[in-house]
Amino acid sequence: MEKYTHSGRTRFSPTPLMVGMALLWPMAFAVAQTAAPADAVAAPQAGVLQAVTVTAERRAENVKDVPSSISTISGEKFDVLNTGGMDIRMLSGRVPSLNIESSFGRAFPRFYIRGYGNTDFRSNASQPVSLIYDDIVQENPILKGFPVFDVDRIEVLAGPQGTLFGRNTPAGVVKIDSVKPSKTTDGYFNASYGSYGTAALETAFNLPLSGEWNARISAQIQHRDNWVKNDKGPTKDLEGYDDRAVRLQAAYDGGGTFSGLFNVHGRDLNGSARLFRANIIKKGSNELVDDFDPSRIQTDGINKQTLTNSGANAKLKWTLPDFNVYSITGYETVNAYSRGDIDGGYGAAFLPTGGGPGLIPFPSESAAGVRDHQQVTQEIRLESKGKGPMTWQGGVYLFKEKLGFDSYTYSTLANNAQSGAVLKSDQTNDTYAAFGGLTYAVSDTLKLRGGVRYTQDKKTLETQPLPAGDPNATNTTNGLGSSTDNSQVSWDLGATYKLDKDSNIFGRIATGFRGASIQPAGPFGPLNKADPETTISYEVGYKADLLDKRARTSISIFHYDVKDQQLTAVGGSSNAVRLVNAKNVSGDGVEFNLDAYVTPNFLVTFGGSYNNTAINDPTLAVGVCAQCTVLNPKNAAGLALINGNALPNAPKWIANVTARYGIPAANGGEYFIYTDWAYRSETNLFLYQSAEFTAPPLLEGGLRLGYNWGNGKYEAAIFGRNITNQVRVTGAIDFNNLTGFINDPRTYGVQFKMSL
Repeated sequence: MEKYTHSGRTRFSPTPLMVGMALLWPMAFAVAQTAAPADAVAAPQAGVLQAVTVTAERRAENVKDVPSSISTISGEKFDVLNTGGMDIRMLSGRVPSLNIESSFGRAFPRFYIRGYGNTDFRSNASQPVSLIYDDIVQENPILKGFPVFDVDRIEVLAGPQGTLFGRNTPAGVVKIDSVKPSKTTDGYFNASYGSYGTAALETAFNLPLSGEWNARISAQIQHRDNWVKNDKGPTKDLEGYDDRAVRLQAAYDGGGTFSGLFNVHGRDLNGSARLFRANIIKKGSNELVDDFDPSRIQTDGINKQTLTNSGANAKLKWTLPDFNVYSITGYETVNAYSRGDIDGGYGAAFLPTGGGPGLIPFPSESAAGVRDHQQVTQEIRLESKGKGPMTWQGGVYLFKEKLGFDSYTYSTLANNAQSGAVLKSDQTNDTYAAFGGLTYAVSDTLKLRGGVRYTQDKKTLETQPLPAGDPNATNTTNGLGSSTDNSQVSWDLGATYKLDKDSNIFGRIATGFRGASIQPAGPFGPLNKADPETTISYEVGYKADLLDKRARTSISIFHYDVKDQQLTAVGGSSNAVRLVNAKNVSGDGVEFNLDAYVTPNFLVTFGGSYNNTAINDPTLAVGVCAQCTVLNPKNAAGLALINGNALPNAPKWIANVTARYGIPAANGGEYFIYTDWAYRSETNLFLYQSAEFTAPPLLEGGLRLGYNWGNGKYEAAIFGRNITNQVRVTGAIDFNNLTGFINDPRTYGVQFKMSL
């Protein structure tokens, strides 16, 4: 029996969180009226870019001084991208070399930096891109989907970051820092409503509690009505969601040796799982079929998705005479269930009534669930305080995860009843690491950096055997359990050379490591493992402030090699999913950023990247689709030889542009127009190449028109997302037919924001 529950239709109704937020705001205004005024802060100079401070090296530094490729998103740009009920996938393509996709919708995002990622969709999958949220790694892919709101800054660190960050960073890091409590009394209220009943409410309030304690509460609620009609199945209305999240922080600083920051947070998601749509791709091409209608579907399976996530962390600091000591403790847990119609259609070809749309060889309806999960992390780090030419930091790191995940199958032709027993798997993962880093200023113009990390990673996986006679017999060829034990030393070396007061050049060599992975046994394949992968990366670049800080630019050129990269092979003809290692994968590319004030009221930003990835393994062969046009040569067993193929979900070209023009008005007001565009070129969806499973180029744009007044305290705007209404296949299911899923539809609406 299922232990997960889900309401049949998405509803927008008051919740305790919404009521609490509504009650909080009158109190917030009352406190704001009586609070002592904050110290005056100098207003930014019109037409001049402010310095960007990042913590990519675990210290606050000007981005120009860090010897690696870093892109940031913050402020108004983030607010615009997050408009209209968006989730973390809205970051995709918004900085160079970053791609994000998901076959689970708003849950389980998969990240790729410089083309390097992992398409694995199982609940115990690991990724080579690490997501760090408020200094805590979000290891399980479901944790990576936690809503992004009340954010101070997002940093995307490209290339291996295996020295100073704790888990699986050979491709890079996406680092999210929320706004922290402060001694000022402030806050904001941001509400929007748009097409498909899309409603979003985000609010935050900062409250000084005493001379030593400050608190901040922030929350986000997002809702969309079901907008896709199902002509065949029991779940008639689809693609709606209710997604709620809250964060409470408390900061202590008594002005002495000790200070601390404490964080508790939670999320509740209830909505549709990803909609798989059968045979929506034209045979022999990657175009949608002529009669495709995004608002309709024909499936006979049940669709639902639920997710709850909660966590807490504590960042403690002791300020000693010669160095600082940090203790960072984190706890995360998640429970999830996602059920969908995998074949994407109704009926089956062998039935008297047939099936559709198109060919449905046999029905498949399944679900995946996370029944038990706990992640505990602990870091102790020491950081020097010296003013001399040398600074250092070092510490130890512990990661422990317990994961219980299940697989369900259902009989679509027997009223969607569960067929057979639940396939239950349990995995534990323990990681221990010691790390250190050193920075040395050789002169006023040359600064060297280096770091090293030793990591030991252990995994154990066990799957419970299904009872004899179960219709979904498990393949026990390789047994039902296995374990791994890997260790590795990672290191990096970097240098920054100051050309003048406004420009630097840099170089960096870095290595990365990801421990071995285990795939549980199932009906379509035996238990199998992938060996650990290691990475080495080389890059050089240039960063500069230009035109008296009216413009800023950065450019980097890089090359990397991955030894034994873990890949997920999916073959539609056998429905098998297996882990494989590629002997070598290489990547080359260029990344570029430019921010510039054309006039004091006209700001433009541009980012772009070129990534050329290649699998270099002459003998590596994988299963192929049953109905598509395979473009790779095949071996004697009918498997595709993928040597020379680009990595999946690794577009060669990514580009993004934003432009904001403001027109000053009376009484401190301003009319403004803001537009943003993101482009990615076509990309392979699987390891083999085929005409159909190559996602076509995608260009999505946004537009925002508004007016702010009261020196920016109030703002009203109209907005649109995906304003050209491009509809493209963005992913596929390799399941005996041409099944795919698509990007979000065009939305538009109104928004109001108020600040204290």
